Amino acid sequence: MNENFDYIVVGAGSAGSVLADRLSADGRYSVCILEAGPGGDSFTIRTPGAFAAHMFLKKYNWAFNARPDQKLRDGEPLFTPRGKGLGGSSSINGMLYVRGQKED
Repeated sequence: MNENFDYIVVGAGSAGSVLADRLSADGRYSVCILEAGPGGDSFTIRTPGAFAAHMFLKKYNWAFNARPDQKLRDGEPLFTPRGKGLGGSSSINGMLYVRGQKED
């Protein structure tokens, strides 16, 4: 196993995975991807609608809270789910598509 790498990418989410692929695509560079969470082979990740479980399971969710702001929710912190594991936040997004309003 190679323990020397040309690049180290921290985070195997959508951006990190694409970056690592592009850096290593022609074979000139070796790339190590570091990810804190588990792999992405889970029923709740593969199944549309099962993403709601990730709001409570910290195995795939860092479960951050935004800084309290008196202008929002009377100063209560806002729950900010962020994906942990292969695929990052894309793995807990629920595979849903909502068309934006043209007024926006």
